[in-house]
Amino acid sequence: MSAEVGRDPPMPDGEAHDSLTRGAPDPAAVGDRFDGQAVLVTGATSGIGRACALAFATRGARLLLTGRDHERGRQAAEACLARGAAEAVFQSADLRERSAADELVQAACQRFGGLAVAVNNAGHQEARAPLHEQPDSVFDAVIDTNLRATFALLRAELRVMERGAAIVNVASVSGLRNPNPGLSLYSASKAAVVSLTRSAALEAGPRGIRVNAVAPGRVVTPMMLASGIADMPAVAAALPLRRMGRPEEVAEAVAWLASARASYLCGHVLAADGGFLAG
Repeated sequence: MSAEVGRDPPMPDGEAHDSLTRGAPDPAAVGDRFDGQAVLVTGATSGIGRACALAFATRGARLLLTGRDHERGRQAAEACLARGAAEAVFQSADLRERSAADELVQAACQRFGGLAVAVNNAGHQEARAPLHEQPDSVFDAVIDTNLRATFALLRAELRVMERGAAIVNVASVSGLRNPNPGLSLYSASKAAVVSLTRSAALEAGPRGIRVNAVAPGRVVTPMMLASGIADMPAVAAALPLRRMGRPEEVAEAVAWLASARASYLCGHVLAADGGFLAG
């Protein structure tokens, strides 16, 4: 007999009900703290990466920061300690080098005894020019930094991570809807990061490891300011929120994705874009 009209079907109860959600945390009980947890943040010397490092610092994480500028990295680590990080160290690395990803993850495991969260943020954007004018060297620099390094980091991270760990890749709205004539290589690389994120999520999810991405839109960072956009106020005014974003706003999205509050998100790409993709 069919269910009575207007009434919800019965829910499974007891052990049958519990078996459907076995392993699920209680997000309200766990919250968004990372006290004592090992967190790796790449590209942590400026912009969104530095803001992510500070966001995890305020939540009590133990941080390994990386980038190519040692002095700015040292300053970022000091700022994290001042914000409440349980530990914060900087290790210089050029992720275009084939061994860099493995060395970073190994360093995190040796120092912290494991890796709970990774934020794969390091990125490179070419100088604006038509596709047919871009040399191979520029293609290599963009793809090696944005795609190959993300692949190498994911591979190294997933080899050591255990159930409950989380990875957040930093993609871009340019990888979802290309708004940037002249930045075709950057856009293509970020589209590949989106696809790689989803593939990794399908493989890691059964192990209890969540892989997601955040796709920033127009955010005031050194990369955005160097992007060759002539009229920034006009770009800001065209967004539904009528303003650009701050790195800290993206960092909060990253921290949430990595936290137990987002425990049922896996393979998701969260656009932090001021409504850009809605238009």
